[in-house]
Amino acid sequence: MKIYLHGKGIVCYGKYWEIKHLLKQYGKQYTYVKEWIEFENTKNINFKKSK
Repeated sequence: MKIYLHGKGIVCYGKYWEIKHLLKQYGKQYTYVKEWIEFENTKNINFKKSK
C-alpha cells in the first residue's frame, strides 16, 4: 500500500480493504483530511529542522 500526502489532499494506492482500514484508523485521530495533512507537514518541517 502506498500513501502520498500533498498540499491539497491524499492519494492512496492499495487494496480496498487496506485503504478502508487505514481511513478508519486515521478517522479516529483526525476529524478532517486537512488536519491530517497539516499535522504531517508540521512533522516533516520539525524533522528537517532537527538535523
